[in-house]
Amino acid sequence: MAALAPAGPGGSGAPAEEPRARGERERRRAARQTAAAERRYLERLELVATFFVAILKAKGTLKPAALEALFGPWESLCSASRTLVFHLERGHLALGLEGFRHQLVLYSQYAENFAQAKKTLQKQVRKNKSFARFKKLQETRPEFKGCRLEDLLPLPLQRLPQYKGFLEDLVENTLPESSEFEQLTGVLKSVTEVFHQVQKVSRFHENSCQMSRVQKLLKGQKMQVFASGRWYLREGWLMVVPPKGEEVQRRMFFLFSDILLVTKPCHPLHPWNSHRFACQAAYPLSQCTLTKVFGHTQSQGGLLSLSFPHKKLLLMSCDQQDFNEWHQNLETAIR
Repeated sequence: MAALAPAGPGGSGAPAEEPRARGERERRRAARQTAAAERRYLERLELVATFFVAILKAKGTLKPAALEALFGPWESLCSASRTLVFHLERGHLALGLEGFRHQLVLYSQYAENFAQAKKTLQKQVRKNKSFARFKKLQETRPEFKGCRLEDLLPLPLQRLPQYKGFLEDLVENTLPESSEFEQLTGVLKSVTEVFHQVQKVSRFHENSCQMSRVQKLLKGQKMQVFASGRWYLREGWLMVVPPKGEEVQRRMFFLFSDILLVTKPCHPLHPWNSHRFACQAAYPLSQCTLTKVFGHTQSQGGLLSLSFPHKKLLLMSCDQQDFNEWHQNLETAIR
């Protein structure tokens, strides 16, 4: 019998090296792509810092409070990105990311301020003519490539999930026994925590905007939409089927996490309420039982039964997708 050949470069030792080499190639690729993406991100941050923040400070077009409300920690975000680019482009991956980890609080601050920044921008464009002219003039510069300030303000919030994706790739392609693994895992954990905080803040602000919008749609102030812990879910037209063969009524419904509002449109010729809705009833969902009467198959819509202690509602939709979404949202809210 021939002697077994010893493991060499082409023997049984080679396959063990392949995952390590492949992981290192992926790490280098991810680092190069992130450095290039960070450079592009920094260039856009610096556009705003140079042509808006710095000039507005020098000219005094905006009062300091309005400038702070509009841009928040923008210049600090530029500085953090500039440092990260410096390290990434020189291959100092772990050092750059560890330093960046301590700057993540800026993204939380920016997210907290973002809703106020949008309001401030709208207000200044509407009421401050010199700022409105300045803004329009700056946006025509070739460097902006047709982007408006409104398009650039969300940049930091859009960049955060990209950092998370990059770090996930990096950790996945770093061997657990590597000296950098624990450090990179720690940075990923920090980025993920801030990412979830920012998502939570964004959802809260979006919910507040929806609540405010619905409140403005309702006639009068009798029904107060804002309540602690209440979340907006959906709205839309449904047909109310009366129990005794009366005429079917088309009503606008607003669904929240704890109540269902039934409204009817105000008269179209009313001098100031023509676009509003009069609230007819608010049903607490904690006391509701939901049943699908029909609409189990792919038919043309369906009928839902909502039972409350002193009232029963039969709601119909002729659109199958709309019916399914109402059923799902109601079921979720009640549960």
